[in-house]
This record gives sequence, C-alpha cells and structure tokens, in this order.
Amino acid sequence: MPQPEHLAGYPGRANTGLVPEVAGILTVDQVLATGRAIAADQQDDGAIGWPDGHVDAWNHIECAMALSVCGLREPARRAYAWLAGAQEANGSWPVRAADGLAGEWAAESNHAAYCAVGVWHELLVTGDSDFATAMWPTVRAGIEFALGLQQPRGEIIWRRHADGSPDDYALLAGSSSMYASLRCAIALAEYAADPQPDWELAAGLLGHAAACHGEAFADKSRYSMDWYYPVLGGPVRGPAAERMLRAGWDTFVVPGLGVRCVSDEPWVTGAETCELAIAMDAIGCHDEALDLFEQVQFLRAPGGGYWTGWQFVHQAHFPREQSSWTAAAIVLAADALAEAGTGAAGLFGAVAAGPGVWQPSDPATCGCQASSRDGAGSPDSVPRALQDS
Repeated sequence: MPQPEHLAGYPGRANTGLVPEVAGILTVDQVLATGRAIAADQQDDGAIGWPDGHVDAWNHIECAMALSVCGLREPARRAYAWLAGAQEANGSWPVRAADGLAGEWAAESNHAAYCAVGVWHELLVTGDSDFATAMWPTVRAGIEFALGLQQPRGEIIWRRHADGSPDDYALLAGSSSMYASLRCAIALAEYAADPQPDWELAAGLLGHAAACHGEAFADKSRYSMDWYYPVLGGPVRGPAAERMLRAGWDTFVVPGLGVRCVSDEPWVTGAETCELAIAMDAIGCHDEALDLFEQVQFLRAPGGGYWTGWQFVHQAHFPREQSSWTAAAIVLAADALAEAGTGAAGLFGAVAAGPGVWQPSDPATCGCQASSRDGAGSPDSVPRALQDS
C-alpha cells in the first residue's frame, strides 16, 4: 500500500517512544502506567477482557488503541492478532466467556464494525502499512456483517442471534459508533485501493438516521451514552452538536465528579466522563473537556489503573473493580487533549468529514418528506438538526 499524504514521513509514536501528557493533569509517566495496567490485564492469548474475564470485541479494541498510544506495541499487536484469529466466518465476534468459550453466540453489529476504528487508529499511530494490509480483510468482513443489519431508514439493528435472525431494534449509541467505524473503514478502503462506494451511501444514511430520526431507535434515553454518542461518533456536528450536549448537561453531569452512567442513579463513571470529554473537544470546547478530564482523576488507583465508577450517595466505588476499558478511555482522552498527541489524537474530531449532519439523496427513504404539504424542499419537512449543515 502507498503511504497516504497525511502519514508521509511519520514514523509512528510507538516507534519513537513518545507518550502524550496533559499538562497539570497527567504526566507522561502516569499515562504510561495506565497503559501498563491495561497490558497487565491481557490474557495469554492476547485478549483483553472485563474484570470477570469475559471478552467483547469493542472493549478489547478500545484497550488495544490505548496500548498503542502508550507505545506498548507488542501487547497492542498481540491484541490485534487475537482479534483477527477470533473472528467468526460471518465477520462477527460473539462475546467470549471467562473460560475462553463463547458465552453468548448473539453477535453485536457495533462490536463487528469497531475493528475499523482500531485498525485505522493503529495505522495513524504507527504508519505500519504491512499491518493495515494484513488486517484489511478482517475489517471488511466486520463492516459487511454490520451492514447486513442496516434498515432502509439507515439505522443498524444491534445484534444477530445465534440462529441468524436479527433482533428487532437498533441502539442510538451503537449506531452512532458505527458511523465512526464506517468513516474509518472508508478511509482504510481508500488506503487499500479497494474502494467501497456502497459504504459511503450506508454511512450517509446511518449518520442521517442517528442525527435526525430518534424514532428509529429503542428508548435508552436514561443512559448518558445515548446523549453524547451522536456527537462522539460524528453524525452530529456544528451548532446542532453543541446544542445537543448543552441540553443534556444538567441531567448527566455532576459538577466536580463527572458524568452519570444513567440519569436516575447517583453513579458517575470514568469511561463515560472521558468519552464526553473527547466529544466536547471534537466540537471545539477544549477547556470544558479538560475540566471533565481533570474531575475524573479521583478514580485513579495507585498502580495506574482506574476504578470503573463512584456511587456518590454511599461514597463508594461501584462496581468495586478497576476495568481495562475505563483505563483505555483515560488514555484515549489524554491523547485527544494533550498538546502533542499521537497521529491518531484527532481521530474522533476528524471522523465526521463534511457537513455536520447528513441528508440522504432521497429523503423520502427515511420519511423526511412525509409531513411536507408542498413537496420536496420544504424546511418544515426536514428535522431541525439538518438545517444546521
């Protein structure tokens, strides 16, 4: 593969040994210690699981990305080797139980698609063309699995059961994440000289659904992820993005502590707080992103790991565990917020190239024109978010 222009001459952070720092919040040594805490959780076969030992592909990939940011190339590559080897013939990754067996044969579309984000991230960090070449078939199969669950309106059903049947609903957070996955997959397809024009169409329709058609998704509005993921994943940008985050701020953000996992529980979590910080930074609210990131440092453990969350009524860690994916979110947020991050530091900010939200070529496909009395082009027939683009 030829090296793309934005990678030309860039040797990769993992080769130079540089690790990002966030001035006044986390030093290089502290970020590296967090990366090493993730590596310590890696299983013998390369998988990186939950505290109870089970493994899902999405969190595993997030951890591999964090390892790369920390320059821990060997465990990162072991993680990607596991990912390639564990993929099912249909392109998916069922959740693996703690004993190494498949614990849940239903496979999630978001897990399958997220491989594209990890591989594109690794390419940006290391500039390793051979790695991208080797992983391209794995990425392509994962994306095709996910797109096999896309609906005409654009949303993607969240999982396929073991018997091959799809579930009956989509998730907004998952579909927003898959928008980011598709943008990364499209970039990889171009890099691999294997263009996938159908993916462009699928991404546009998916982004439009996530930005403008809340009715397409199951109601998970009590979860903070449903609030900020349309911004983090990229379907919503510009004024609509900031308006969306401001609207839910008082519901989900606990001053001085971070972000609630769910709106109706006194429980803040490190991963959600870091993801919101990345989303805020992606739309230009850097100071507020730094503030969120600093607030959540009270969850840091002495060895560099992070407690998953804090129940602030009982003043106790909940659950009482240090999770690899929380540590990974810390590292990725540090990279995004650092003055000098890795080559992938701006991934989430750049993933939504083009307009802030997307309009399909045929709006009637998703029902945008259904309420219009005077035909196509009526602004009243287009969801408000679209009018910001």
